[in-house]
Amino acid sequence: MIIIVDDAYWVALLLSIPAAAFTVRLFIIQHDCGHHSFFKSPRLNDFVGRVIGVVTLTPHEYWRRSHNTHHATCGHLQKRGIGDVSLLTVAEYRSLSWWGRLGYRIYRMPAVLLGIGPIYLFVIKYRLPLDLVRQRPALLIGIMGTNIAIAAVIMTLGFSFGFLDVFMVQIPVVLLSSTAGVWLFYVQHQFETTYWRNKEDWNIHEASIMASSFYDLPQPLRWFSGNIGIHHIHHLSCRIPNYRLGACLAEMPALKSLNRIGLRESFACLRLALWDENAQKLISFKGLRKLSPTV
Repeated sequence: MIIIVDDAYWVALLLSIPAAAFTVRLFIIQHDCGHHSFFKSPRLNDFVGRVIGVVTLTPHEYWRRSHNTHHATCGHLQKRGIGDVSLLTVAEYRSLSWWGRLGYRIYRMPAVLLGIGPIYLFVIKYRLPLDLVRQRPALLIGIMGTNIAIAAVIMTLGFSFGFLDVFMVQIPVVLLSSTAGVWLFYVQHQFETTYWRNKEDWNIHEASIMASSFYDLPQPLRWFSGNIGIHHIHHLSCRIPNYRLGACLAEMPALKSLNRIGLRESFACLRLALWDENAQKLISFKGLRKLSPTV
């Protein structure tokens, strides 16, 4: 890509698609390293996770802590906010001011969730994610280490090939891969029959299965996404590496139809925005208008 960027930029743009796909696969490997499941050695998992984090722009130690918090609190209404997509219940949304409702509607717009959101998350927020750093200042060491490594790579490539050419190559890859990553995470939990419960009714084992989808992707998307679409099994046991998830699914036929979402039907998940505690399902803003104001 860097060789042809000046003479045939349209070819470089086409090549950014497989480059982004391989970046997503690298992120899934880093994801498994964060669970200490990709290798037997915890140290090797952390080492590889840190190296890949420079490519994916994701500080390994921070992301590991954030993502494991997500696993421990998935589907728990009182423990939202760490490692998940922000979601309001119908009652919470109705209690907001006009400006608050407008802000939430803008946040849930596909152009924001899949356009602005991924760039903010990977390019800006991960440079200094204050949500956990305030609680665990030690995470700052790993975060700054990743930032320094990213800056060193950019400087080396920039002085070698020219900064403009490097950014012309890298920006499309970052845009595509970060959007794909956020989309995968979104579909894994933001589907109509997902699971959200209050503290007294929440069960971690039930939530692991019911709050996660089986995103049944065709090949080669399944390979590039590292089988992460088999998300209900992943949440049931996060120590299963991505290269064993397919075999696990084959051994548990009952889970092949549970929360299954195909590629075509997955796009309908974008309209869902609110958790209806009475109906126990996600609904759209259009669906909210059909509810009684007192519900």
